[in-house]
Amino acid sequence: MDRLQAMAAFVRVVETGSFSGAAKQLGVGQPAVSKIIAQLEARLQVRLLLRSTHGLTPTEAGLRFYERARLAIQEADEAELQARGAGRGLSGRLRVSAATTFARLMIVPRLPDFLARHPELEIDVVLDDRVIDLVSEGIDLGLRMGELSDTSAVARRIASGGRSVVATPAYLARAGTPMVPADLAAHEAVMYSQLGNAWTFRRDGTEASVVVRGRLSVSAAEGIRAAVLADMGLAVASDWMFGPELASGAVRRVLADWSLPRLDLWAVFPTGRLASAKARAFAEFVEESLSGAG
Repeated sequence: MDRLQAMAAFVRVVETGSFSGAAKQLGVGQPAVSKIIAQLEARLQVRLLLRSTHGLTPTEAGLRFYERARLAIQEADEAELQARGAGRGLSGRLRVSAATTFARLMIVPRLPDFLARHPELEIDVVLDDRVIDLVSEGIDLGLRMGELSDTSAVARRIASGGRSVVATPAYLARAGTPMVPADLAAHEAVMYSQLGNAWTFRRDGTEASVVVRGRLSVSAAEGIRAAVLADMGLAVASDWMFGPELASGAVRRVLADWSLPRLDLWAVFPTGRLASAKARAFAEFVEESLSGAG
């Protein structure tokens, strides 16, 4: 039995909570993972996992072994990168998660440059507006916007983008252009369901809040884009979300002399792991690419 392989399998089992989840990430069959764990327990002469109808739970010895095994695997990975000459380029697979619209507009178009720097690297981009579990999904790096709900997450702010009220010229020609925040109450708003309908603005130390109304509420940024571009109303959106349209004039900012809270972009790494060289390099690349882009 390969010791490092067995340790890697055990770490995946603990992190996914099942043999099947670990097998999926490792690209092997479930029986193979079960056999590896049984051999590992026999070698160590200790029970590492408690098996029940509710799933797998590490024992006290299993938890201690998990922490040591996880660090050993990460150190081995880093040692291989150094031995291969990580400075010349990264290799293997990097799994990144990001919100769909943000990734489509701001990340995917920049990937050719990053991949050209590292010709032996593969990138698997998981697009989802939901906050997914990085560990169970096998994600090396999550790109998340706004406030972080998990205060224990290992995260670093890598960019900050402006936010504006936006609308198409056709909508503004039909409904008029709001001049102060209070005017928004008479407009049709396209609302992002996760943010609610109360918008707060600041100018010269003054704060103004307005409750907006609209017949459309959507749960994903792609829906906000589609509705605004269909002249259905105005919306609060990050400058990242409508970058091309703001540049071309297809969408306009309104209330430009009032400011909204900026939107932070975070590089989030799986809790309990050392950030891999690949994940760190990609986070730095995104930070470099977006500097001055929002």
